[in-house]
Amino acid sequence: MSEPALVALREASFSYEDGPPVLSGLDFEVRRGRTLALLGRNGSGKTTLMRLLSGGLRPDTGELTLRGRPVAYDRKGLTRLRTTVQLVVQDPDDQLFAASVAQDVSFGPLNLGLPDAEVRARVDEALTALDIGHLADRPTHLLSYGQRKRTAIAGAVAMRPEVLVLDEPTAGLDPDGRERLLTTLGGLCEGGTTVVMATHDVDLALLWADDAALLTPDGVSTGPAAAMLARTDLLHRAGLRLPWGVVVERLLRARGLLAAGDDGPRTPEELAALARTVPPPPGPARTADTPRD
Repeated sequence: MSEPALVALREASFSYEDGPPVLSGLDFEVRRGRTLALLGRNGSGKTTLMRLLSGGLRPDTGELTLRGRPVAYDRKGLTRLRTTVQLVVQDPDDQLFAASVAQDVSFGPLNLGLPDAEVRARVDEALTALDIGHLADRPTHLLSYGQRKRTAIAGAVAMRPEVLVLDEPTAGLDPDGRERLLTTLGGLCEGGTTVVMATHDVDLALLWADDAALLTPDGVSTGPAAAMLARTDLLHRAGLRLPWGVVVERLLRARGLLAAGDDGPRTPEELAALARTVPPPPGPARTADTPRD
């Protein structure tokens, strides 16, 4: 018998007051140890889905389960959920409020009623994981945008969740900040945290995720990222384009430049490395004296 999903929505529907349904009859699950990219057009319900997973919203119909058991929306049930699932919103300024980085990161563990020594240990652990230990005493209003993003994630990590749900975590970051954050998330995954990332970036999803979930007006479709992000029908319904890596891989295969069974390049750097291994096309070598047409 397979292990139940860490957290799952079953036949879940939700609508905001006096509004149309945002999600209807949705089945969605998060499996341990699988990085998951959640994609869809603006207004498709990604943020609503994430808030349902973390207990910030309650389904109108259907249920949220934790390790196969329905979540109770009382203090005990929500505490159990929020020590397992943590949501980090897109704008860190919506999440940070304490005077300093360490104070902000300590908020969640303190609310659990943990001893001071345990709180300090968790704060140190989270700051180290996000590579911001040197910012512990820095006022939050003096942080750069990338530092605020890391601090918000550290606050969630300090709760030691099994599932970390991130809403557009790379939005607004420069390329270096993005790469550093992805490296950090890789370390968290290796440490046993299951990460769910909502993003519009299909190239990032193909590069980073094990699985991809595409939200369309017909519902959600989930599967291995490489297969899902090559589905032009689903991508069209989700308001997304084909990833760069999928287009390049198809071109290379059509030209016979990629061996059967080999993965295609996912980044320009990987394409450049592949190009260095491909022999030049047959034909007379051109020299500086060769006349041009």
